[in-house]
Amino acid sequence: MIVDSLKNIEKYSLIPQNVAEFLKTLDANSSTGHYVLDDKSFVNIDEYETKDVEICKLEAHKKYIDIQMLLTGVERIDCSNIGGLELSEQYSEERDVMFFKNPNFSVDSIYLDSDKFVLLFPHDAHRPQICATNSPIRVKKVVAKIIY
Repeated sequence: MIVDSLKNIEKYSLIPQNVAEFLKTLDANSSTGHYVLDDKSFVNIDEYETKDVEICKLEAHKKYIDIQMLLTGVERIDCSNIGGLELSEQYSEERDVMFFKNPNFSVDSIYLDSDKFVLLFPHDAHRPQICATNSPIRVKKVVAKIIY
């Protein structure tokens, strides 16, 4: 897992230049939807309400790395190495996702806003969409997927 400012995204050589350039063009007015950038990467932009931590699930991927960032709002994402986590749903190759039971130990929390991104690898379980404020708020989020 890497957390950094969007202004530094091009410093990470494993992020293709076209992906970094596309992400830097986005703002609060960007349209929601699915954007195919090339045969190894795509971007989804969605709007939703953040949720209580108990509703959110830890997930991980095998095929793609994620770059997650917000265009509006603030959100908490919890992260943990997948080692020691117990599966709640087996890996779905079609959806490239597996889910884990919420652990009974502490995990790391990241607070995303429009100035940061988080880069998540297949060994990084992450629980996104968590309410970072006292009540749910509407956010606009970008998730870029790059074949690992």
